Amino acid sequence: MILDQAGPWAVIAAAAWAAVVLLGAPRPRLRSSTSFGSSAPPDRRRLVLGAVGSAVLVAVVAGPRAAVLVALAAAAVRVGLDQARRRRRDRAAEAHGSRVIDLCEGVGAELSAGQTAIAALERAAGDWPLVAPAARAAASGGDTVGELRRLAREPGAGALRVVAAAWQVSARTGHGLADTLARVADDLRAAEQTRRIVGGELASARATARLLAVLPLLAMAMGAGAGASPWAFLLGQPIGLACLAGGGALTAAGLAWIDALARGIEAGA
Repeated sequence: MILDQAGPWAVIAAAAWAAVVLLGAPRPRLRSSTSFGSSAPPDRRRLVLGAVGSAVLVAVVAGPRAAVLVALAAAAVRVGLDQARRRRRDRAAEAHGSRVIDLCEGVGAELSAGQTAIAALERAAGDWPLVAPAARAAASGGDTVGELRRLAREPGAGALRVVAAAWQVSARTGHGLADTLARVADDLRAAEQTRRIVGGELASARATARLLAVLPLLAMAMGAGAGASPWAFLLGQPIGLACLAGGGALTAAGLAWIDALARGIEAGA
């Protein structure tokens, strides 16, 4: 059965398949009110079963050609959405890392000027509201170290664990917080510079991978312009559909592999 004869059922089946692929697993939920950034693992089994079942439904109702096209389109959009979400997370983590450096420098400067640690942390919280719970805990005699460690679970704010350790040592000994924070800020700036260099080197590899992913489309466009019929073969023959589906899957796998390698290098930088 061809797509034109399938009527609204083909549209409904295609929309169902696309919804499963695009929405994926349920959105992660916080495990507790104090577990910043922690979430339950996605239900990938339900995602895969739903995607396969919907793809089979599209194939039965609208034919294998429609199933392959819908699968490729939905997968492309899904990859694009995942990349956009990942970039947003990376920007947020980078912003938090810069804020931690500013916090160390600001609190250290306030302490060197004669301010108390509590007043310095409160002023830092005015510039970075994320650390407001720690500032309130310090002002009320609460668990400042515990609050800083919980806040360190935010993406990019892991260095707050060092700040928490320095705060704990300073509270026990009565000195050393300003010098410790100054050294922490220097180390964090050096690490940030290293990450920027590594990120710049990896950007070319990622750009090359994206270019290679687009090259097959350019080759088919050139072939069509030269009088060949690559699309007729890919969309009109069973072996062509298999090649199209396999090529799309391998392209997506290659992009995911390159991204995983790059992220592994960035994590170790």
